[in-house]
Amino acid sequence: MIGSSPPAVPRPSRCETARARVPGAASGYSPGVPTHTEPLDHEVEPARLDSDRDRDELRERYYGLLQELRVVVPGVLVLVAFQLTAPFATHFQQVDDTGQALYGVALTLGVLAVIAFVTPAVLHRFGDRTARSARLSLSIGATRIGLVLFGLSLIFSLAVVVRFLFDPTWSTVLILITVVAMVTMWGLIPRFVHDDPTDREHDRVAR
Repeated sequence: MIGSSPPAVPRPSRCETARARVPGAASGYSPGVPTHTEPLDHEVEPARLDSDRDRDELRERYYGLLQELRVVVPGVLVLVAFQLTAPFATHFQQVDDTGQALYGVALTLGVLAVIAFVTPAVLHRFGDRTARSARLSLSIGATRIGLVLFGLSLIFSLAVVVRFLFDPTWSTVLILITVVAMVTMWGLIPRFVHDDPTDREHDRVAR
């Protein structure tokens, strides 16, 4: 319309202006930490993040870890529940001494895995709220320990069952297959999963 003023262009807020000046501020990192503009943005250890300046990044990682535990913990609890009820089964007395010893190890490892997996939630609820970096580092360590304990508990539980059902040869084969699959899926494959710097550069140019 003739005589009408042009639409007003919204001005950026002070926070947005400050983030534009400071590299990495928009991604939640403090100025001294590598960001998406540098090669190692996803490899920054929690201990290098500041509990105050990087609170958003630490909070996002912590909540992501808790979401992962929501997927893992139910499976661990089901395994331990079956382990706890096994001695009351009718045929449990037919398990030999070695099998019962393996069962005891499996049960103990399963309970320890539950304790390790619950530790991040305990730290989140009862830990120092300002020690965000330390809580995240401890939680990641506890989760890794829990995965190892859970894997060992699975192996020992399997050993009890296959020794009861099959001859020693088949028992050994089944246990070895399980160990190889677990080491491959949980240990080796994650080592080969890396971000492609070329794709990250293309995404940055596109933006």
